[in-house]
Amino acid sequence: MGYMTEERQMIKETAAQFTDDVVLPTANELDPKKGKIPQELIRQMGELGFFGIKAPVEEGGSGMGCFEYCLIAEELCRGWMSVGSIIARSETKVLERLPRETKDRIIPKMVMGEFLYSAALSEPDVGSDLSKIKCRAEKDGDYYVITGSKYWCTFADQSDAILVVARTDRDIDPKRPYLGLTSFFIEKARGSFPEGISGSPIPKIGYFGWDTYELAFDGYRVHKDCMISEEGGAFKLLTSGLEIPRAHTAARSIGAAQGALDVAIQYAQDRVQFGRPIAKFQDLRFKLARMATEVEAARQLMYSVCDKIDRGGRCDKEAAMVKYYAAEMSERVTSDALQILGGAGYTHHFPVERYWRDARLTKIFEGTSEIQLRIISDHLLGR
Repeated sequence: MGYMTEERQMIKETAAQFTDDVVLPTANELDPKKGKIPQELIRQMGELGFFGIKAPVEEGGSGMGCFEYCLIAEELCRGWMSVGSIIARSETKVLERLPRETKDRIIPKMVMGEFLYSAALSEPDVGSDLSKIKCRAEKDGDYYVITGSKYWCTFADQSDAILVVARTDRDIDPKRPYLGLTSFFIEKARGSFPEGISGSPIPKIGYFGWDTYELAFDGYRVHKDCMISEEGGAFKLLTSGLEIPRAHTAARSIGAAQGALDVAIQYAQDRVQFGRPIAKFQDLRFKLARMATEVEAARQLMYSVCDKIDRGGRCDKEAAMVKYYAAEMSERVTSDALQILGGAGYTHHFPVERYWRDARLTKIFEGTSEIQLRIISDHLLGR
């Protein structure tokens, strides 16, 4: 079955051209300086429809699926992973439970990239096991008072809202600790935090373009109308749609690997040693051939998973497979690309080190590689 329709090919080419013309030059300039994604670049992405690709047509979006979403993400990440990641900050489905007037105000901005949110899920002592969340939200009349710490909240400062998950049940059921978690959507001014919330950037080795924060909630009051899950029902909300984020992470992994491969191919043709381009040496040629094969294998698996998601099929096993395989592949391929460049690859003069640093992260976020293997093996062997 051919996945690439004429429309999808056009979407891919549009994203690829934007990446070549805008994203790559911006990343090459700003990433070495740990600079931020420019607002102008985000505005251009909005005009191209990248933020509203999955939003329904009646909301102003394109009404397309996971396949088109991942096509765009892969191409953007071939330039800068942070840019390919920011499109996830405009998911309109998280707003379903908010009052109609709130949705009517926010969604048109969301699909244009003019209103983006961040997510505060993890905590200093809570990573993959979100059922152990300790940050509390105590009910006080029509409000909830949130107290506690959150970690790994990327884009917290520049976002227009923070999606936070807190525990609303005081007593934790040891057999079902995932119960009692509630999600809130907290609007805020871009570039600052409201009273009752403070944050400090976490020093990280990559994924530049935006900052990642540790947040402290100190009696922050949020109205009950800002709940985006049923009270106590956030865990179901968080786990009900993991296939798309994992396919998206596979796309990000593939994009980074393809970007590194492109640089390595060009460098191998330009670099002359022992009187000839290093691309003439068989071992290096075979290395590039293996790298290209791995990238394409991950890409075709991603296409298959995206197609199944869009057809409405259950594919948590396959989504775990593509997330695992693509992330592991990306680390290998970007590392091999750096090796091909030798010492030049270990400098900021070439973007391979950026791809290498960012690819390493894909084995951690959206569920570690070990979590994916657990999911896959449970499907194969039972829990």
